[in-house]
Amino acid sequence: MQPRDVASYTFLAFAWGLSFLLLLHVVAAFGWIGAVTFRCFIAGGLLLLIARLTGRSLHFNAGWISFAVVGATTVAGQLIGLSYATPRIGTAMAAIFVAAIPLFSMVIAQLWGLEKITPVRVLGLVLGTIGIIMLVGFPAVPVTSGFLIGCLAMVGSTFSAAFGSNYASRHLSGTGPWEVTIGSFLAGGVIAFPLLWFVPVPVTPQPVDYLYLVALATLMSALTYVLYFGLVKSIGATAAISVEFAVTVVAVLVGALILDEPLTVLQLLGGAVIIVGCGLVLGILRLPQPVR
Repeated sequence: MQPRDVASYTFLAFAWGLSFLLLLHVVAAFGWIGAVTFRCFIAGGLLLLIARLTGRSLHFNAGWISFAVVGATTVAGQLIGLSYATPRIGTAMAAIFVAAIPLFSMVIAQLWGLEKITPVRVLGLVLGTIGIIMLVGFPAVPVTSGFLIGCLAMVGSTFSAAFGSNYASRHLSGTGPWEVTIGSFLAGGVIAFPLLWFVPVPVTPQPVDYLYLVALATLMSALTYVLYFGLVKSIGATAAISVEFAVTVVAVLVGALILDEPLTVLQLLGGAVIIVGCGLVLGILRLPQPVR
């Protein structure tokens, strides 16, 4: 990776890892649908406004369908699942699920013929699956229906993120990261907006809640996704999405040290197994070659 890519990668790890702190406040104030809807409109609208004010040329030649697909998956699908699940299963638990995104990304890339499957990658998938079973099967909290639904929501969230990233890499490779971010966030907001009828804003937000929402939408959505889609274009979807490993580490530390969330030893081991599995899938880790 180029130094610029390394800088973007590092910033994404810390920004998305710390975003869980703001996410909990925003979801409590605006609801899990409102948090996503308003976040999308603010992020997309802000970038569009900045582009207009600075005279930046934007080209949306890829067509609305491509932006709608990425908006429905990487943006709306991922963020709705994350916003629903995090208050129910905890920041640290949700963060460990996030580490499974590269596994889904590799499977999708295989099915689309974008990457070649190898025995080592199959081993990585097996380990990742075992890690998820350890994560869900041995929680530090009572296994309630809400907990299980939250886990399912995180699986849907991670799959959506992986699908959208591969789709953007395949169908929006010639589109700039500003256009991809603006188009997908505005599309995600439009997709999520009707759901407010079923999941309205639960309380009257306080001024500080709007501050949290704006910070989440600008610093941890608009800016980060411009950098992320830039990475997808520069180094590829699977390599870019491996940043979720670092995001998981940061978010788990936030949950355990700042929010005092419980985790069992088996869950931590499950998270480690997922990361090892993803490392094999991505080629970051390699098995020792037999000596001849």
